[in-house]
Amino acid sequence: MKKPTLYFETTIISYLAARPSRDIIVQAHQQITADWWESCRQQYELYISEMVIQEIAIGNGEAVKRRQSFISSLKILNLTDEVHQLAKELAKFLRLPKRAEIDALHLGFAIEYEMDYLLTWNCSHLANGGIIGKLKEYELEGGRPVPVIVTPEELLSGG
Repeated sequence: MKKPTLYFETTIISYLAARPSRDIIVQAHQQITADWWESCRQQYELYISEMVIQEIAIGNGEAVKRRQSFISSLKILNLTDEVHQLAKELAKFLRLPKRAEIDALHLGFAIEYEMDYLLTWNCSHLANGGIIGKLKEYELEGGRPVPVIVTPEELLSGG
């Protein structure tokens, strides 16, 4: 049986590699992400994109190395003109603020490459009921399948 495909954006790598947070919510997300990574990732064909690689390369050198250590065996999706155009279309359709254009790119990768899931902790612009509802509209209008957008907690508890 073919494994479902899963694209994950930068928040997943960041939570995996970060030092434990003092914020109890962030700390819980870090633990859930680590638990998912250890017990569930083998159930999926894992993908990241060039954008994830660029994003995790920003910041403190030691932190960058920790983040990069998690991606060495993952498949990398290329930024194509189609992904870029789709991201522009999605940003407009979803009325995302300018600062969320990178989120539209992550969504563009997941849609263009026909991923089954998009894994994220970004609940502002991706794993958000309002956004997901609008994406269902987009899917119906455009005929392009949209991945299931989930957090690690959702896949850990029943995926």
